[in-house]
Order: sequence, then C-alpha cells, then structure tokens
Amino acid sequence: MTERTNDARAVEDFGAKYRLLKAEVQKVIIGQDRVVDDVLIAIFSRGHGLLVGVPGLAKTLLVNTVGRALGLGFNRIQFTPDLMPSDIIGSEILDQDRNFKFIKGPLFANIILADEINRTPPKTQAALLEAMQEKAVTAAGRTWQLPEPFFVLATQNPIEQEGTYPLPEAQLDRFMFSIHVDYPSYAEELAVVKATTSDTPADVKPVLSAEEIQFYQGLVRRIPVADNVVEYAVKLASRTRPGREGVPAIINDHISWGAGPRASQFLVIGAKCHALTHGKFSPDIEDVQAVAKPILRHRLVRNYKAEAEGVTVDNIVDQVL
Repeated sequence: MTERTNDARAVEDFGAKYRLLKAEVQKVIIGQDRVVDDVLIAIFSRGHGLLVGVPGLAKTLLVNTVGRALGLGFNRIQFTPDLMPSDIIGSEILDQDRNFKFIKGPLFANIILADEINRTPPKTQAALLEAMQEKAVTAAGRTWQLPEPFFVLATQNPIEQEGTYPLPEAQLDRFMFSIHVDYPSYAEELAVVKATTSDTPADVKPVLSAEEIQFYQGLVRRIPVADNVVEYAVKLASRTRPGREGVPAIINDHISWGAGPRASQFLVIGAKCHALTHGKFSPDIEDVQAVAKPILRHRLVRNYKAEAEGVTVDNIVDQVL
C-alpha cells in the first residue's frame, strides 16, 4: 500500500474505496442500502454488528459477501444448542510427543459470522465476550491474540423463541450496532428473484487489504470532532437513563435501564465514520443522529408497561432524538 501522509487526501481516498466496496457488495446484495452502510461503518469503526431479521433476508449472504469484498479470512460458526466454548475458541490436545498442544478454533479469523447466535446456551455465548472486547482469548492458562482486523458479525431471528437463549445485556453491549434487516421493496424483490434464478453467478473481487482496512480504521479515529458534537452524543446517551434530571417522560415511563458510556463512545466513533463515508472531514450532529438508532436500540431495556402498551425501542429512540 502506498504511504499516505496527508489525511485530507486519505479522506478522499477512503470515499473512493468505500464506494467501490459497496459496488462489489451490491453485485450480490440487491437493495438493503442502509444495512450495507451500517455493516461497513461498524467494520471501519472497529466495532461488531448484530443483524436481526426474519429468515430469508440474505443476512448470512451479506456477511459472506462483505468478507469476500474485503479480502479477509472468514469463518462461519453455526450456533447450535450443543455448541461448547471449546468448539469456538479451540482446545488443548496431547500430541504424539506427549506434550499438550493448543489447537485454535474457528474464532481465529478476521471476520466471524456468528450465525443464529441466540440458539446456543449462555456459557457458549460468553466465550465471545473476551474476544469481542479484548481481541484475544484465554485458553489453557494462556492468552492468544486474535488476528487483526477482527470483527464479529452475528445474525439473529427475532420471531422464533423455541430453542433460543436471549443474549445477555453484557453480550449485547459488545455489539456496536443492532441492525434491523427488513423485507425488500417490490422492485427490489423482483430484481432479487431475477438475479437468483438465472445462471449468472456474481464475481465479487477483493477491494481492500487487511493493511488498508487497519489504516482506514486509524483514519476514522484521527479525524477531529467539535466539542459540541461530543457533548450532543453524551447528552443523547444520558437522556436514555431513567430517573435523571431532564430525561423525557417516555424514558421514565417505559425504560428500566438506559444506555451506558460505551454508547457515547460508539456514537462519536460512528459519527466520525459516517462523516468520512460522505466525504466530510469532521462529523456534525446530523452524523450522530444518523447512527443513533442502531447504536441505542439494543441498549435500552423496556419495562413491563412498554411491552404491554406495544411501545417499541425504536419509538422511544425517535422520541429521545
């Protein structure tokens, strides 16, 4: 990769690469423009993404396609009720010389697709906690660093409750974005059917190297942000916490627990990356608002009254915004 010393030039370079990356992904994924943006923003922000949607909306295909377009090592882990932590992290075996040897599990890859993550018991879900936060795993009394860059992109089906285990709040908080994948429009579905029922497979080419991705992740962190934008992000997160002064009535009435400080951090980082994708050199309040819903929606815990009245988290976030 050519040396980049000028961040202003690098911002323009990032915009060009981002558009090229989206074009490669959209060779396979028709529509779902906002979903693709959210997944890519999470990746360039060094975050993780949780894709929530009913079966058949190409969640797994999207993650697979992003992995191919980024040219990174990709592993899919199918989460099932009998999956054990060692099936993900790896385990020690006794080799032919009677020495213990650690065999790395599928977690040792750049992109992890955690498919149907809520189908596995909490002890196996918890095996991801250290990996998602520290980019490392501890096994057999030793800490192993995961390859860089490292992302977990998980999928979840919101309608089936049989044989599922709700993700604990600590696990949900590790995800930067909770991305709702909705049904395509009529025109998009028409295009999907035409594309998938013909004999012309899409050829997705790698756009970026691991080194370039890490460079752009650093660029996102380096771009300046005005104090008023940071203050807006922190106030936005704090206004989701019931019992605080100046909190909207809908929060006190319908929320048990609000977003923590990690939400404030992600709001600023996400706003920076959103600004870069639009060719801006510094984020403004509109960039914070653009990423607020996927960052906040899985961090607010509704109370019984909200569930009884059918008040959704998205309704509440809209009111706060």
